[in-house]
Amino acid sequence: MSVRKSRIYILGRRELGRMTKRPIYLLAMICAPLFCFIFFTTLMDEGLPSNIPAGVVDEDNTSLSRQILRNLDSFQQTEIVQQYSNFSEARSAMQEGKIYAFYYIPAGTTEKTLRSEQPSISFYTNASYLIAASLMYRDMTMMSEYAAAGVGRETMMARGYTMDQAMGFLQPIRIDMRAVGNPWLNYSIYLNNTLLPAALMLMIMLVTVFSVHTELKDGTSYEWLDEADGNIVVAAIGKLLPQTVIFSVMSCLYLIWLYGFLGFPLRSGLLPMLLAAVMLVMASQGFALFISSAIPSLRWALSLCTLWGVLSFPICGFSFPVMAMPPALQALSYFFPLRYYFLIYVDQALNGLSLSYSVWYYTALLGFMMLPLTDIRLLKRTALKYEYTY
Repeated sequence: MSVRKSRIYILGRRELGRMTKRPIYLLAMICAPLFCFIFFTTLMDEGLPSNIPAGVVDEDNTSLSRQILRNLDSFQQTEIVQQYSNFSEARSAMQEGKIYAFYYIPAGTTEKTLRSEQPSISFYTNASYLIAASLMYRDMTMMSEYAAAGVGRETMMARGYTMDQAMGFLQPIRIDMRAVGNPWLNYSIYLNNTLLPAALMLMIMLVTVFSVHTELKDGTSYEWLDEADGNIVVAAIGKLLPQTVIFSVMSCLYLIWLYGFLGFPLRSGLLPMLLAAVMLVMASQGFALFISSAIPSLRWALSLCTLWGVLSFPICGFSFPVMAMPPALQALSYFFPLRYYFLIYVDQALNGLSLSYSVWYYTALLGFMMLPLTDIRLLKRTALKYEYTY
């Protein structure tokens, strides 16, 4: 055992020497993750977009329509920046990107309302900008409902109903809505807890593949194996250990940044998330080493890891629930390490559940760490034959 530890130490020093000779390691392991940490958190430092430009088309031009537009403009997410004379002008402005939505009140709206008819109010959003369109759709829908309720309330009170009677008829069941885990509806909390580890995971896989395949490409793989006395497992551990330490430190940095400085919700304490982050580092390395063993080509291995890393963003379930995906995609989601990290984050950081609820997810990450043992002999065979496929 002591001999193996000595060889791992020698291999680790050798890998550090190789890393210092290639600036790409510094860029990929430290500079790029730090840039992502700062960029994404400062990009969404306000938490929720506000004062999104919107337009209006008020063909009715009455006190009621003006009141509706004033109330809409008072919403935090919506800012009415321009009033257009007709529908075509407003549509052109939205297509040119000057506004993200517009509210259309046709002529005769107030008159129909006073006659107890059912006037139509329309609003249009640019769904090419998902977040902005969703927020403005919510504001405009809410404003339309408030306007309808306000007219109904005034009509009933004019007929002799009291305020309580009118509100009881308009809203027989009062809704008390609470957002669990993120009551501020802060997009930074919603996105960065998954975006930052996902970006780091992608860099981990790319660096792992690059470091292994450069041994094959440069013809130094025999020397690498010789330092490990022909034991490919020892060779892999010695090569990846310095990277594991550096990436684990980077994981600690983003955890301290999110939960210590930015004050993101952390109900279970730092230790469960720290364990999950370090295991995600090693699980990403394990998956990348598995790919490197199976595909003896730097270009194809990097391409597959990049594809897998990018697919992790939508399929892990933080933006679209996995249970609502087609059955094939639901089954595929089990093969992404980020999926299990996200589930640990939900259980531990957001809900503060007992660690026993997340044991299966930690075990899955451990499985990804052990994954290279299934095909690492292929890597040894490739290394000994000096056959590199470009």
